[in-house]
Amino acid sequence: MNVFRRCSQFLRPYSTGPISTELPELAKVARTSSTPLAVRLRRLKQFGAVPEGTSDATRTGLTPSEKARYVRFKATGDIQKDPATGKELSEKEWLAHINARRSRVRGFTRKLHSPTGVAETEVVGRRIYLPNIILRLVRNHTPPSQPYNPYEATFRIPQSVTKTDLRALLLAMYGVKTTYIRTDNYFSPRYRTMKGWEQRPYKTYKRAVVGLVDPFYYPHRLEDMSEDKRREREAWIEKNFMIQRNRVLRKVELLRLTKGDGKATYKLNAPYATKRSHILRLVHERKEKRENLVVDFAQEIRSIRQEKGKVEYEKVKNRVLGLNSTKFPKSVPASD
Repeated sequence: MNVFRRCSQFLRPYSTGPISTELPELAKVARTSSTPLAVRLRRLKQFGAVPEGTSDATRTGLTPSEKARYVRFKATGDIQKDPATGKELSEKEWLAHINARRSRVRGFTRKLHSPTGVAETEVVGRRIYLPNIILRLVRNHTPPSQPYNPYEATFRIPQSVTKTDLRALLLAMYGVKTTYIRTDNYFSPRYRTMKGWEQRPYKTYKRAVVGLVDPFYYPHRLEDMSEDKRREREAWIEKNFMIQRNRVLRKVELLRLTKGDGKATYKLNAPYATKRSHILRLVHERKEKRENLVVDFAQEIRSIRQEKGKVEYEKVKNRVLGLNSTKFPKSVPASD
């Protein structure tokens, strides 16, 4: 193991981590609260419970795992030494050394300009190609009665993307500083088909939970907005993306393909064109309206006969529907 530690070729080429050694206190708290369950239980047995809303980091900013690693390296004599003085690095210096390596991005380097004395990022001659993959940013999983964690971001990424790829992409393209990345895979359930039991590839993905140095607040859900803001948001979404309009157009096209074209097409409104429940509701409403009109006609005819008047279609129609009513069949029943 000592040989592997000293051999630079076997060191994992990390491409992330905070540029600075000091993290904000809230970022440390978020890192502690998002620790995996197995690690949390192990630390609970070893160090005891951590109060809610606090961090388990040391004064120098090391996590318990980094602290144990530093103590182990120092005991075995594998800790790095300062090139200038030849002394072993302290906890803070060792953490700065680790973060400096984690912050390295392929194709870039940090150089100190002698005239100005300012460290700038320079390209070392290697091209960086834009990825042709989709990284989907989704809302963090927040248990009930717990606040949203702004120091985390959740992505759905392809299974071929690694932590190093995601770290390098976020830092090189968007300047997002990350503290940790935890991934887990979700596999599609098996569905029974004509060919047997099969999985659906589009339901298989990898989830990446990324720890952030700077907070990021995901937009509120429509359910959490007030009535006015929700209407304004829905209007903006409909204006820019036309989601409801596209749904209506899809239903109209589906109706055209399934119900015929031209004279053979059923003339139904688009929102109710492809749902059986909506069609039945329309039929029921029209039937109820027709039956009510028949009842009104019969009552008017009965009232005219009680007045000993002459039953005429135009007279009954005007009394029931008014002069501007739609056309109905003139076959009005002459008796009850």
